[in-house]
Amino acid sequence: MKAARSEILANVRSALNKKDIEIPSAVDERLRAHAINTVPARVSGADADRIAIFIEEAERASATIERIKAPKELAGAVTAYLKSIDEEQAVRAAGHPLLKECLAEQTILEVTEGPSDGTDTVALTAAFAGIAETGTLVLCAGSESPTTLNFLPDTNIVLLPEVSIVGTYEDAWAALRQTMGSGVMPRTVNWITGPSRSADIEQTLLMGAHGPRRLHIILLADS
Repeated sequence: MKAARSEILANVRSALNKKDIEIPSAVDERLRAHAINTVPARVSGADADRIAIFIEEAERASATIERIKAPKELAGAVTAYLKSIDEEQAVRAAGHPLLKECLAEQTILEVTEGPSDGTDTVALTAAFAGIAETGTLVLCAGSESPTTLNFLPDTNIVLLPEVSIVGTYEDAWAALRQTMGSGVMPRTVNWITGPSRSADIEQTLLMGAHGPRRLHIILLADS
């Protein structure tokens, strides 16, 4: 057993020492092509239709939705939502430029920025994109969007510009490549569809099993 293990490790070391690993041209071409799969016709229509489908699918996944017309309305929307669920007027917010713009002059919320250490009850983040096909949010890890905010607080409030709602998963990956540059990706890309849930134990649905019990999405109109 020990000899077999040593042989396997030796083979791995030998492979890692190879500096030039050739990729077959067909594989390289496929990786660079970013081929798009079948696109559902219902998410290929006008922007208004795509937004309506996103709302429908997100609500089907137990998320709640609210729409605001201007950045300055965000603080009021968050305050009203927190009152509706009996939470204090305090949030742990991502340092995203859009959130900073929206909250620049507000005085009704207690806002702290940065990653969550697990003691925060409410997170406020900004999504990179929304997927109409499934009502899914796309959030990219980084200094302006700590991943801990997506999973540790009990309530996650996410700001999503309506202009960032795309039809399919392929559309979102294309937007990421265009924004980040070819061959560059965030450390983590989180795809979030509704609040966390599980029915693993006796088929009983439990909300908040692996993350937030509530997901509230605030759509910002394309101004």
